[in-house]
Amino acid sequence: MTAPPSAAQVKAARASLLASSLTGAALRAGLVDLYDGWLSALLGDPGPGAALVAVGGLGRREVAAGSDLDLVLVHDGRRTDVAALADQVWYPVWDASVGLDHSVRTVDEAVGVAREDLKAALGLLDARHVAGEAALSAELLSAARAAWRRDAERRLPELREAGEQRAREHGEVAFLLEPDLKSARGGLRDVHALQAVAASQRADPPGAAVLSAHELLLDVRGELHRRTGSSGRSTVDRLLLQEQDAVAAALGHDDADALMAAVSTAARTIVYAAETTWRRVAASAPRRRLGFRLPGAGRPGAGRGPVRTPLADDVVSQDGEVVLARAADPASDPVLVLRVASAAAHAGLPVAPATLDRLARTCPPLPQPWPRAALDELVSLLAAGPGAVPVFEHLDQAGLLVGLFPEWDEVRSRPQRNSFHRFTVDRHLVETAAEAAALTRQVARPDLLLIGALLHDIGKGRPGDHSDVGAEMVAEIGPRMGLRGADVEVLVRMVQHHLLLPDVATRRDLADPATAAAVADQVGSQEVLELLEALTEADSLATGPAAWSPWKARLVCELADRTRSLLSGTPVPAPAPLAEWQSELVARGGPALGHHEDEVMVVAPDRQGLLAVTAGVLALHRLDVRSAWASSTQETGLLVFRVAPRFGAWPDWSVVQTDLLRAIGGGLPVQERLATREAAYARLARAAPPVVRLVDDASHTATVVEVRAPDSLGVLHRLTAALDDCGLDVRTAHVSTLGDDVVDAFYVVGPDGGPLTDPALRDEVERRVLAAARPSNEPG
Repeated sequence: MTAPPSAAQVKAARASLLASSLTGAALRAGLVDLYDGWLSALLGDPGPGAALVAVGGLGRREVAAGSDLDLVLVHDGRRTDVAALADQVWYPVWDASVGLDHSVRTVDEAVGVAREDLKAALGLLDARHVAGEAALSAELLSAARAAWRRDAERRLPELREAGEQRAREHGEVAFLLEPDLKSARGGLRDVHALQAVAASQRADPPGAAVLSAHELLLDVRGELHRRTGSSGRSTVDRLLLQEQDAVAAALGHDDADALMAAVSTAARTIVYAAETTWRRVAASAPRRRLGFRLPGAGRPGAGRGPVRTPLADDVVSQDGEVVLARAADPASDPVLVLRVASAAAHAGLPVAPATLDRLARTCPPLPQPWPRAALDELVSLLAAGPGAVPVFEHLDQAGLLVGLFPEWDEVRSRPQRNSFHRFTVDRHLVETAAEAAALTRQVARPDLLLIGALLHDIGKGRPGDHSDVGAEMVAEIGPRMGLRGADVEVLVRMVQHHLLLPDVATRRDLADPATAAAVADQVGSQEVLELLEALTEADSLATGPAAWSPWKARLVCELADRTRSLLSGTPVPAPAPLAEWQSELVARGGPALGHHEDEVMVVAPDRQGLLAVTAGVLALHRLDVRSAWASSTQETGLLVFRVAPRFGAWPDWSVVQTDLLRAIGGGLPVQERLATREAAYARLARAAPPVVRLVDDASHTATVVEVRAPDSLGVLHRLTAALDDCGLDVRTAHVSTLGDDVVDAFYVVGPDGGPLTDPALRDEVERRVLAAARPSNEPG
């Protein structure tokens, strides 16, 4: 008998496969053939009563470069050489540095373990004969599947809960910047769960769309493993940012964005199928006595036919889903799609897949302009708030959303390359509209608020500034929807200026009269201002938890109030007074430091470099500055910071004050200490180069130095120190963090106390600040 390949030969053969041009299914097949042939040779011909069975990834033929081999040596319980057979397989696998999950069991033992261990049960459902007695392998597979079917009413709830737990731990593949392709919601394990449900005979096997999505995720995971290592022990299934370009190129995608859009689309297809499957399982629960049931599933009065509850004209609910009434005629009713969607959103029920399919096949497109009823139904759908989110997802899965808005195809599953955002562009639009629904009572035109929220980022699917591009698109979309000319103009301004209030509020001096005047010129009317204020809150809330805070809300509100006063001709509100604790600190004099919740205030003799020194001390105590405000009165400098602890724990404030006093006196080498800390906290993620801009029209009395740069521990210290080195006085500073970037604006005056007009000085400022904006560990 021919000797099996040695560990070295297997390593070489695997390395050759991974170095080849094979990708996707071809690479997986090559690895499976390599492992199957090797394992078969290792076991040899053991005679009757023993078989080697592959489970898990090898059983499913889904092997990647870093996959472990999951193997079961099955025996009939009568052989005495089982341990020796196991050793002749296990040890060579370990010698080849391949991860191994192994067990030795009889059929009854394997099935017994599987009946108590969900992971073992799922593995046996994928069992595949590799070597030895084929009949014994077939007996194991038959027994395992029979036990799974018998135990379905106990195991399916367990399977569903396992999927929900994974989603809680790993999030959703579709919306993460760096998704776990295997364990996150919409990942490979969810497809395995669908296959397990089908094996219980409680639902149909996954359809072609899911199988295609599954194949794409396998391909991506295969290339990820190929790049990150093949040891199995170190390979992860998380698609990190630094790997996305190479994986995209290997699989023929245009770029990383195209890859991530494909991954997101695949994951959403899987999630939709999973939701539909679990509803089908739950609907059968009363008949099959399964241990769970989804809301709205089942029906009272069993035996009397399905209960159909009217929801809207030609729309009813049945068995926990929204379906068409028996007399409905989609072919003659183009508004029916939106009427079904609105009814489903307000009822909190999903639209039945068969209904979506029928609407997609038979419902004609809306005429242009839309009839008034269609616009009303869209507004009604959006007004449902969070209930509209899953309905939009279902419309998109059925291809109905792009029929309403052809431009939607350009933003579908489009990733947003910023940790600030938690959703793809299309999902962010829907989430913003859902947030806006809670604010409709604050505006005179709730319909325009909802439509503007849905379309505010529609320009992100095309080249150019997305606000300007989006405004041009909305100028075409609005009339198509049946909006009046004046309403279209308002909508265009909303989209064009949807970032105006948050950008100005966090980067400009609100006390400077030029700030509110510039905003008033751009919004043009109180109606637009009111809508933009509500849209700003909805957009920020939908973006993510870091995008909206009491501090930001206060700034936006103050800016809106000042602008509203200008537009209405009423007096501008006076600046908010200092809080009581701040006034007491100022009265005591400095140098001193006070704090309340996340605010820190420093009072000290006004001198050049005070802001830089204080920012450095805060950074040394692991406090990330989220915003800063600096001003001076006579000979006293006032600094107010909003901070957050980098590692969750607040510092000892008495130590912070001591270090601040030492730093002000020159006894603490702030810059050297920060450089050491920054080297320890260096970020690995790619960062765009910093940008420095001098803005002259934002104030009549100062020049604004605006900086966008990668966030780092000492960035504020370095920037303010650079301004000090140029001999500038920082009147006010407005610091905000946007994902992995800082966006800072410094109102500065030159040695003459006015705006910067000297070209040489302006060049020096730009050069020094640009150098300071780079992380200290990055070459200049």
